[in-house]
Amino acid sequence: MSPAESREALACRPGEVLVWDPVVRLFHWGIVLCCTLNLFLLEPGKAVHRYIGYAALALLAIRFVWGFIGTRHARFADFVRAPAVVLRYGRAVATGTAERHIGHNPAAGWMMVLLMVLLAVTIVSGWLTTLDAFWGNDPLEEAHEFVANSIMVLAGVHAAAAIFESWHLKENLIWSMVTGRKKA
Repeated sequence: MSPAESREALACRPGEVLVWDPVVRLFHWGIVLCCTLNLFLLEPGKAVHRYIGYAALALLAIRFVWGFIGTRHARFADFVRAPAVVLRYGRAVATGTAERHIGHNPAAGWMMVLLMVLLAVTIVSGWLTTLDAFWGNDPLEEAHEFVANSIMVLAGVHAAAAIFESWHLKENLIWSMVTGRKKA
């Protein structure tokens, strides 16, 4: 356990465990903010839209590195599982026999990877539309918009799954992404 993990773990109440470290939480809520601003509030093509995209790129780069060197539940090795494991987990959810996971469950792990890949595609395609070679390239702009909208749809699925799991497990998983703590 790193010194930072130790300090945060000390702040946990009895019966709680630190799961989501500050880097994971900053990434999560920072990406929520970036996507919300760029999809719903800011006009595409404007400078502030691009700057928010660059902020999302910085967050994604930090999270990617953190996926290899970060705390236990932040590491890709902790939550990226084989497809057969994900299918078994899906069947267990359907039959009401799914096990509780302290970190990401197998399906959530793959959702995380998919969202990160789509975020990278959105950022790169958005950046490409600013280059002279691709200026006014309608298919590229449409692809950028389609992938960005796909992120929002999948984010909705992700949120719905978190709400369902919270209900099923009788544990507020959304609040755990704010505090970093879950039931032990």
